[in-house]
Amino acid sequence: MKKVLSFDVDQTLNVAKTPIPDEIADLLIGCLKAGLKICPISGQKFDQFLIQIVDRLVERGATKEELANLHLFVAQGTQYYRFNAEKNDWDQVYSFPLTDEQVAKITQAIETAAKELNFWEEDKLQPGDEIIENRLSQVTFSALGQKAGTKEKYAWDPDCKKREAIVKRAKELAPEFDYEIGGTTSINAITPGMNKVFGMTHLLEELKVTKEDVLYFGDMTQPGGNDYPVVQMGIDTITVRSHEDTAYALRGILGFTNNL
Repeated sequence: MKKVLSFDVDQTLNVAKTPIPDEIADLLIGCLKAGLKICPISGQKFDQFLIQIVDRLVERGATKEELANLHLFVAQGTQYYRFNAEKNDWDQVYSFPLTDEQVAKITQAIETAAKELNFWEEDKLQPGDEIIENRLSQVTFSALGQKAGTKEKYAWDPDCKKREAIVKRAKELAPEFDYEIGGTTSINAITPGMNKVFGMTHLLEELKVTKEDVLYFGDMTQPGGNDYPVVQMGIDTITVRSHEDTAYALRGILGFTNNL
C-alpha cells in the first residue's frame, strides 16, 4: 500500500499554467482525508504552487488538518515547504539557491541559443512578462512567457524539437549545467544533480518513507524529460498525458483505499 502520491504539475494535475480543475482538487482532498501524503514536485516557483494547487484545495473545502498532509517540493524539489497549522501558513524547510554568477551564465547561454536558432520571441510577450526567470534554485526558459494563452503554448513546441535544439546549443555554451524539458514551452536549467532525483531523495528523507512507499505521476517520463530522473530512481511511476488520465487513476486509488 502506497503512503505517498507525488505529482508533476503542468499536464499532470492541470492544463499548463492554470489552476487545477474541480475534479482533481476533490480527488486530492479525498486522498488527504484518507491519510495519504500528497507531494507535488515541479519546476515552478512557490507562488505558482499556491495559485494552481493550494488555493483551489482551500476553495474546495480542504481543512488545516488535511493541508498538513500536503508537501510542496518547489523548483524540482530544491525548495521544500510544509503547512504549519498553528500559523495557518507555509514554512520553508530548505532551499538551495544558485549563485548570481551561475544565474547570469545560464541566462546568457539560453538566450544566446534561442536567438541563434530564431526561437527568441520577445515580441509575443504580454506586458510585464519575461522569457527567462530566476527561480532561485533553477533558471527557467518559457518561450512565450508565463502569461501566454494555453492554446498558444500547446502549439509552440508539441514535439519538443525546438527545446531540444535550444538545450543542445545551451549545453555547448555552458556545459557545466543541466537542462531539462518540461511543461509546454519550458526548459529548466540547474546545477548537476539538482533535478527531481535531488527532490525525491529529500522527499524520502523528510517524510521518512522508502521508495516503495511512493507512487509518482508525470507526463515527461521519457529520456530528457524532467520526470525521467524519477523513473531512473526506480520509483513506481504512472505516465499520464493529461489531468484526465491522473483523475482516472486517482479514482481507482481512492476506491481501493476507501474499501480497506
